[in-house]
Amino acid sequence: MTEEAGESAPRRGAGRKSVLLRLDPAVHSALQRWAADDLRSVNAQIELLLRDALREAGRAPRDAGPVPRRGRPPKDSGD
Repeated sequence: MTEEAGESAPRRGAGRKSVLLRLDPAVHSALQRWAADDLRSVNAQIELLLRDALREAGRAPRDAGPVPRRGRPPKDSGD
């Protein structure tokens, strides 16, 4: 079952690439601890590290969107 491109509601993560990444278990554990310290998921931590590395190497793509904000939306101040 498919929908027309203009008719479907935007999905969370729409337009983002999925990548299978094989890591040494010790590297994954270290990333998991680091991500937890920064209150991020492992996936978000890896993306942050890759973006920083691309920027430092002068290879950051000009057309890359911002890092998606996750979590609960802010409360309305008009309550």
